[in-house]
Amino acid sequence: MSPELMSIAVLVIAFAVATMLSINMGVLAFAAAFLVGRLVGGLSEDDIFAGFPGDLFVVLVGVTYLFAIARANGTTDWLVHRAVRLVGGRIALIPWMMFGIGALLTAIGAVSPAACAIVAPIALGLAARYRINPLLMGTMVVHGTQAGSFSPISIYGTIVNGVVDKYHLPGSPLVLFLGSLVVNTLIAGIVFVLLGGLRLVRAEQGAVTEVRDREMSSAGAVTHGALGGTSRSSGGGSAGVEPSKAKEAEEAAEPGDGSDDVREPEAVTLDRDRIMTLLGLAVLAVSTLAFDLNVGLVAITVAVVLSVISPKAGRKAPSEVAWTTVLLICGVLTYVGVLEEMGTIDYAGKAVAGVGIPLLAALLLCYIGAIVSAFASSTALMGALIPLSVPFLLQGSIGAIGMVTALAVSATVVDVSPFSTNGAIVMANAKGVDRDVFYRQLLAYGGVIVAAVPLAMWLAFVVPNLG
Repeated sequence: MSPELMSIAVLVIAFAVATMLSINMGVLAFAAAFLVGRLVGGLSEDDIFAGFPGDLFVVLVGVTYLFAIARANGTTDWLVHRAVRLVGGRIALIPWMMFGIGALLTAIGAVSPAACAIVAPIALGLAARYRINPLLMGTMVVHGTQAGSFSPISIYGTIVNGVVDKYHLPGSPLVLFLGSLVVNTLIAGIVFVLLGGLRLVRAEQGAVTEVRDREMSSAGAVTHGALGGTSRSSGGGSAGVEPSKAKEAEEAAEPGDGSDDVREPEAVTLDRDRIMTLLGLAVLAVSTLAFDLNVGLVAITVAVVLSVISPKAGRKAPSEVAWTTVLLICGVLTYVGVLEEMGTIDYAGKAVAGVGIPLLAALLLCYIGAIVSAFASSTALMGALIPLSVPFLLQGSIGAIGMVTALAVSATVVDVSPFSTNGAIVMANAKGVDRDVFYRQLLAYGGVIVAAVPLAMWLAFVVPNLG
């Protein structure tokens, strides 16, 4: 067995062991990186450590640290209150609101992980408060950030369009942008239906009908009492039900039951610490979106400043960092770095490019892009995938516009994987869940996306020979 195939086999075995024995996959991946890297790949320790995702480590720690402080001083409660007021108490609209905010941020130039790091903590906090399926909320956030990520002024869009221009391929920035927007919106709609969104809508409609019936019944009883009708009561007086009773019943609706006028969180006023935290979050958004600063480093810096201002709120924050998630993600990505250093990724790409049937090669490239991107940086992959398809794109047997769009969407829609930056941020910020269970749910969902979307993109964009 070649070193490349052996390294892939070890990864599959590690996944199987982690699943069957409930061992943290990150620990297994670190061990596999050392053993495979040294014994099979002949790599030095420095080569192995070069694959450690230091930037992602800082993002995960920094973002969860900052929002732990925001939870401790009540800032997230204030944000939740404002968000619920914004949608008029309609819980079913909250996931779509988070989807739209993420899409807007990436469409105007935000890097997808930066947008996800800003939106996910608030979105998952809302999911915990209103008993919205966290998998629904998390995937809506990720698909939202991907929906706008190929606009002509976005990071992904700039990278892909730049590579297309470099190789003098036919291109269409509009098709690329709309392709990602439509695909992610359709997936979000399917997810909303399958993971409980319709239940939220039906619960809202049922609650509205119930409140209306109570009000009508109360009004009828009052009218009947005014016309002389009586009924027994403990006080021996009129049985006319006061209209205020219906209002009391409405206000008693439990959060999360989907009522149209669901009770909002108790109003939280702004104090010095909360105002400073909001300013810190604004600094995080502006510095990462407008100035392209590292979201993790900015988040940690803001968290340190807030801890100095209010030591009490910052004292417990380090213990709330999702360390098991950090270990999991960093271990797996370190092993992926070993695979890259050993040439396993290039080996797979060249094997596919050598396939004699262009349509089949295009399909395999879409799947390689999806699988690799589920474990690695989508941004880095954008510049590596398209050149692999250049030889047969230049032959004219495959439409360049359709192929580029299919590759780009396939390689980014899988960022719901818990091993991608976006998926890891969602997993780290999930509230009130069994993290092992949520990890498996996110992994299963990512697997479905990896299996289904590349084929769908191939059928929609490559087979029709667009461009």
